[in-house]
Amino acid sequence: MSRLQHFGWFLARGFGPHGWGHPYLDWDYRWTSPELYQQSARELEQAGFDFLLIEDAPSLGSASTIDLRVRHAFGGPKHDPLLLAPYLFAATQRLGVIPTVNPAAYLPYTAARQFATLQHLSGHRLGLNVVTDTGSARHFGDAPQLDHDAAYDRAEEWLEAVRALWRSWGEGALVADPASGVYADGSKLDAVRHRGEYYAFEGPLNAVPFTHGEPVIASPGGSGRGLGFAGANSDIQLALAPLTEKSVRDYRAKIHAGAAARGRRASDISIMFAIQPTIVASAEEADRLVAASASPSDETLRVIAQRQSSDLETDLTALDLDRPLDLAIFGDHVSQGSIRRLTGDRDPASTPLRAHLAALARLGRMSDRSGFVGTADEFADLIEELGEWGNDGVLLWGDLHPVTVHRVLDDLVPILRRRGILRRELVDGGLHANLRAF
Repeated sequence: MSRLQHFGWFLARGFGPHGWGHPYLDWDYRWTSPELYQQSARELEQAGFDFLLIEDAPSLGSASTIDLRVRHAFGGPKHDPLLLAPYLFAATQRLGVIPTVNPAAYLPYTAARQFATLQHLSGHRLGLNVVTDTGSARHFGDAPQLDHDAAYDRAEEWLEAVRALWRSWGEGALVADPASGVYADGSKLDAVRHRGEYYAFEGPLNAVPFTHGEPVIASPGGSGRGLGFAGANSDIQLALAPLTEKSVRDYRAKIHAGAAARGRRASDISIMFAIQPTIVASAEEADRLVAASASPSDETLRVIAQRQSSDLETDLTALDLDRPLDLAIFGDHVSQGSIRRLTGDRDPASTPLRAHLAALARLGRMSDRSGFVGTADEFADLIEELGEWGNDGVLLWGDLHPVTVHRVLDDLVPILRRRGILRRELVDGGLHANLRAF
């Protein structure tokens, strides 16, 4: 029997030049204006998606890779998704919006107050994708760059501090009684004097408490420390893992173990596996695309190297395609998950760079679980199988150009609904309510 799944859309390109490098640029949408994003957000809400999550990277990268990131707009420019969120809330009624935020960029009190404001303005539909991008830290001060685990330590302290401020209005502090003329009881506010390793500040927060829960917390991260952070703190975990039964069940078990270690329940976290599908009209078309990708040209490999250079903040285009990849070229700030996406299960010491890039270029079929090219029915088969393994939901990965959204969803939504996998409408009560609706 089919099982309802949660669906989110991951705006993987961030708030950047949508359509650049694609024929649909000539639709003449302006990526700097809200209309493009508002139109697609309305379509996602109509489709029954729980939320839209917007990637971000405040930095244009290191000096050696800035040109790579901006020349073809792979990694920049990007505008601030937090400031896009109010336009998306105004265009929708129930869709959750989850901009990416970096603790290095926000002092806890400023963060708590701004996010509380957006939570109220949106009808409790705000989420925060908390990332620990250490490469951006130099833009926010001259403190030494933290290593991978220390950045998670700071993020954990930051989130604990923000939540303490959100909770600084105790039970009964907000009275709002016109008859008595009393708006609030100051004796029930907590001063929240915080003195930690990374932050020092005092409360209470100058914002009223929430009526339908705090902003939802999402997090990526596949390292042991990242999975531990998610288990302890997150309502949504963005999962990247091979979609085999063992891999899915093992991944979920790690997150749930992290939750149990912090006194949380497994049901407190929605684990969403990220998929970038290519939905086509027929099995024959899918076979053709897969076959065409089997022997990528050097030009195709060069484009992939440019994209990977942007993600890894390391210039792969200057390397010899036929020599093994020396992992020492990657700085400590580079995500281990990003490196693993490049190298897969191949031995970097003996595998030429060409083989890594070619593996990224090659497509696979949904029908045999070798990839994500297939028909809408084949995609629905995959989602049903994930549901049988206890999966909570799926995060579709793509840009937010209306052409992309329709290309993925036009045939897919009716089939998912007929099979009982995708809800027909969202519920009232904010993002938390929709995540807990089933």
